[in-house]
Amino acid sequence: MTTLSPSTLVDRMLDPVGRCLNESAAKQLVRLKADPKVQTRVRELAEKCNEGELTPDEHQEYETYVMVGEFIAVLQAKARALLARLGTSR
Repeated sequence: MTTLSPSTLVDRMLDPVGRCLNESAAKQLVRLKADPKVQTRVRELAEKCNEGELTPDEHQEYETYVMVGEFIAVLQAKARALLARLGTSR
């Protein structure tokens, strides 16, 4: 069996969710943004990561944000694809 990349695996796992989207839900997903406090924290952790200064706990926290971000990005891509097929703008 071929090993899938994490992003391909997430995409395939979310295919059923993408098929459940309607136009309204898709529009809401496309507009979804993280809370400003979360965005600030992610930027702080990203800077520390780039400098090699993350503690083990911060590394785990940052990995969680990255995983959740990828999950949401895949859902948003599926929502954008649905809206494109429907000929609907955001």
